[in-house]
Amino acid sequence: MSSGNLKQKAVSGMMWAALQRYSTISILFISGIILARLLTPHDYGCIGMLAIFMVLAECFIDSGFGSALIQKKRPTQEDYSTIFFWNIGVAAVLYTILFFSAPAIASFYKIPLLCDVLRVQGVILFIYAFKIVQRNQLQKKLNFRTLSIVSIVTSLTSLTITIVMAYYGFGVWALVAQHLLTALIPAFVFWFYVKWRPQFVFSVKSFKELFGFGFYMFLTQIINKLGEEIQGLLIGRFYNSATMGYYSRANASEKLASSSIAYVLSQVTYPLYAELQDDKARLSNAVRKLTISLSYVTFPLMFILLLCAKPIFVLLYSERWVESVPYFQILCLAGLAACLQGVNNLSIAAIGKSKIMFKWTVIKRIVGIVFIVAGLLLYGMKGLLVGMVLNTWFSYFVNISMVSIHIGYRWEKQVLDILPVLVASITIAIMSYVIGTLCSLSLYLDGMLKFVIFVALYAGWSMLFRPESYRCFRVNILLITSRILRR
Repeated sequence: MSSGNLKQKAVSGMMWAALQRYSTISILFISGIILARLLTPHDYGCIGMLAIFMVLAECFIDSGFGSALIQKKRPTQEDYSTIFFWNIGVAAVLYTILFFSAPAIASFYKIPLLCDVLRVQGVILFIYAFKIVQRNQLQKKLNFRTLSIVSIVTSLTSLTITIVMAYYGFGVWALVAQHLLTALIPAFVFWFYVKWRPQFVFSVKSFKELFGFGFYMFLTQIINKLGEEIQGLLIGRFYNSATMGYYSRANASEKLASSSIAYVLSQVTYPLYAELQDDKARLSNAVRKLTISLSYVTFPLMFILLLCAKPIFVLLYSERWVESVPYFQILCLAGLAACLQGVNNLSIAAIGKSKIMFKWTVIKRIVGIVFIVAGLLLYGMKGLLVGMVLNTWFSYFVNISMVSIHIGYRWEKQVLDILPVLVASITIAIMSYVIGTLCSLSLYLDGMLKFVIFVALYAGWSMLFRPESYRCFRVNILLITSRILRR
């Protein structure tokens, strides 16, 4: 594919991925406000306690083969069919395990209801297995228009039904229905939209070839997800379901902010990186531009949310969720590093260094678990959250070290590239906090004042000093805008 066509498809893909993400965010934003008033922290806590089991099971189904199919330049019909039947078989085995272990899991958390919830929610594993190949085919072709439309329709439909069920008192089962519908609707659409159908063949040769790359991607995903969800397991075991619910709300809100822009980029960048895998200079340049553009937007966003956390939570979710505020503020510090993880990780995966990723992932997650457990034992719930922040930043520095070695974008250069935005954001946040505190306004006026001051000072800094991150972000926005106008 020529450089021009590749760039054009990337911009188009980014435009549709952005539409998908921000339409979904808008829907989640509105429904989250409604659901937070209809459901309790206990309801969210019950679902949060099971997250680690569902996430790990989904990783086992994919087994890294989804990434392997995208990374392989010309996958065959045998490749796709082999992976399809592998997914179905693994889903059957895992559901059986979850079904019979559900009573023990419910006993571990001391909440009997979780047994039935896990058995019903586990059906998602079969749905996920049926749709993964079709989704990967669309993603590999950068067909984000279809993916975006399906995602938006899915969000509207599933959340409407969830709100109705919550209103009529279904409690935690409304959230279970939401998860099932979110998986089922895309699977149904992909099956009929994508003309591909599996052949009744299982190629050992294809399996071994994809397994060579996919196995380490699978192990990396498992360890990553375990590291990401271990805190939920610990909170669920040592605290009650309400505390788990407060954490889940804070964590979901933070991730919605820190990962929204990163998600848009990652949907497009992995196939794009895969196309550039043989040209390290272009790949390094692409990683750099994405990094500084992303930091320019997400860093100030996280500091604004940290400053205005309490009025935001009270306004959106009611006083019932105010205990989530300090959790959310601590997690915003992790979000600063989390927003840059995918840009670096995906570049390493795209050049086929899955084995190296796995080795470093083991190190990252062992250190991360030590941070989290030590924080919990020494300082309780807030110590656990601080451990998560340290874990995220340690992972970031490991990731940029891998990029430095294998891509050529030096880690010290990346730090220097994001440092101006980080320093400016911290300085402006401190100034906004001091001015807002001195004014001693009511809750909502205080939040509004801090927001206005931060945005004004950040915009002034950008136009006065015109840092490279600002210029790069502006170029990308103009490129996407021109693409939209041409369509």
